[in-house]
Amino acid sequence: MPHEILTPEQMAAVDAAAIEAGPFDGYRLMLNAGAAVAAEVLCRYPGAARFDVLCGPGNNGGDGYVVARLLAQAGCAVSVWAHGTPRAGSDAELAARDCTVEARPFGDYRADPANVVVDALYGAGVARPLDAAFGPVFKAIESAGGPVVAVDLPSGLSGLTGRADGPCPKADLTVTFVRKKPGHLLEPGRSLCGEVVVAGIGIPDHVVGARDLHENLPPLWKAALPFPSSDTHKYARGHVAVFSGPPTATGAARLSAMAAARAGAGAVTVLSPPEALGVNAAHLTSIMLHPIDDTAEATDFVAARKVRAAVLGPGFGDVERLRETALALLDGASAPFTLVLDADAFTAFADAPASLFISAGASKAKLVITPHAGEFERLFGDIARNASLSKVEKARNAAGRAHAVVVLKGPDTVIAAPDGRAAVSSNGSPWLATAGSGDVLAGLIAGFCAQGMDPFAAACAAVWIHAEAAGRFGPGLIAEDLPGLVPAVLKDLMGRADGR
Repeated sequence: MPHEILTPEQMAAVDAAAIEAGPFDGYRLMLNAGAAVAAEVLCRYPGAARFDVLCGPGNNGGDGYVVARLLAQAGCAVSVWAHGTPRAGSDAELAARDCTVEARPFGDYRADPANVVVDALYGAGVARPLDAAFGPVFKAIESAGGPVVAVDLPSGLSGLTGRADGPCPKADLTVTFVRKKPGHLLEPGRSLCGEVVVAGIGIPDHVVGARDLHENLPPLWKAALPFPSSDTHKYARGHVAVFSGPPTATGAARLSAMAAARAGAGAVTVLSPPEALGVNAAHLTSIMLHPIDDTAEATDFVAARKVRAAVLGPGFGDVERLRETALALLDGASAPFTLVLDADAFTAFADAPASLFISAGASKAKLVITPHAGEFERLFGDIARNASLSKVEKARNAAGRAHAVVVLKGPDTVIAAPDGRAAVSSNGSPWLATAGSGDVLAGLIAGFCAQGMDPFAAACAAVWIHAEAAGRFGPGLIAEDLPGLVPAVLKDLMGRADGR
């Protein structure tokens, strides 16, 4: 399945380019779209008592008229309910003219639990929230409990932001065309769309072209996963350093360290305050341990031991020292080195985020930051509060400002790079809502970076693998479980253990 994502504006441009290039004109593409929806509906609901097709006045409604005609031709009982009249001379008008089912006024519609509802009112092109008058109809449909199939997007849902600022029905199935839109993946759109099927309608891939926004699926980064050669050794597989907090807060660092090791890093060292050496030593076996008493010792260790990636923030506690250490690592780093900041790092830089961004921009190192929404606002308050921006746009703006790969976490995690690349995760798992899971994610990212992966690809891979591992485990998951689940996911991604 294609993993590129198109905004509604980009999809409209692709439609126009495809019509200009031929061989299909706009009406033919509409016929193809309607046929794709009808095929899905017939396959899934062959025993439906009736199909209620709700049609708007635009192209989405035109698709609906095609669906109604094809369902009627297949011998199904079909009713059409029209909201508005298609514009004269439009493709939608042609579809309405050719539809053999007489349309009734949308205001007369009454939901029936035995019927399948096909929502073809308004698709990705909706420019403003639907009128409140739609609310009672959508609530009645939900109360009836019958299946709902959305054409392109549930009506009222923004294809750009995934938000519904007015009434919007919840679909069981959404059939969209050519590529997904951000609204299919960004919450609450992801939940409102139900299952999403991407149907081809005759627009070739070369017309779509290359894009810099993707669904975070393995084809995006799988080829970059590090696979050790037969003559490798532990330091060739990368060395990760993880900074520990004080004796009462060491667990987060160990979670990150174990995750980095499970990601394939050949050596992982926990850099511990001297007073926390005992508690860390009691819990570590394959992970190395080294005392660090100040920032100078930390930077010296990173340079002398050829550390390729470090995790700083989980459980660290001392925000002043954290800030000093992060800036020193960035200012003194030589490539290849990636710094992954999480947890307490966002508190440390909340009052002076520009100092971090300036250092990252001037550094030879790469920076990855992994905030959830609240932490994101601490560093990027103006961006976070800009209601006109989608989550993708917020992450992209932040990545450009911070000179960093930004992992904006949540059920719809967005990964963005300073060069404009971005990806939206679609396999987010509710089982990850447990303390310490973010520490594991930071370690996975560092582990992949230490093995030479580009930080954007490493972050995308880590986010997907992290969620996949949680989904496989399911109920009862705690953060300690996650590192041990990673090898099985990696083995499935890489194929046979010998690489053949």
